[in-house]
Amino acid sequence: MTEKTKVAFVCVHNSCRSQMAEAISKLLAVDVFEAYSAGTQISPRINQDAVRLIKQLYNADMEKEQFSKLISAIPQPDIVITMGCNVNCPYLPCKFREDWGLEDPTGKSDEEFIKTAKTIEKKIIELKDRISAKQIAGLKAD
Repeated sequence: MTEKTKVAFVCVHNSCRSQMAEAISKLLAVDVFEAYSAGTQISPRINQDAVRLIKQLYNADMEKEQFSKLISAIPQPDIVITMGCNVNCPYLPCKFREDWGLEDPTGKSDEEFIKTAKTIEKKIIELKDRISAKQIAGLKAD
């Protein structure tokens, strides 16, 4: 059995967008890749609006299995997705890297969180399809 591709969703604080991406990936792409989220700083807890809305939209409880963690606490990823930090996004060695350029919905309306979650969902499905089709350079073939 070949190892699944490891995808790290990285943000500075690992409290909102990267956590949402980890949760949604575990629902929609677990058959294709292992999802992790991490940052260069940790937050005492995951953004509570994100927790509430991911539970509402996807019936997933992020606080049950997820917590804010440092990049050093996750396995070496094959793919790094930065969420759109608008600052110096954390660096993590990998075979493939891209930035999703998502605005942080923290402190904004539920509609902004929902929009962000739906954008993440769409991008995760696209990423899953690209990994499955081996369209990302540097990844091992089965």
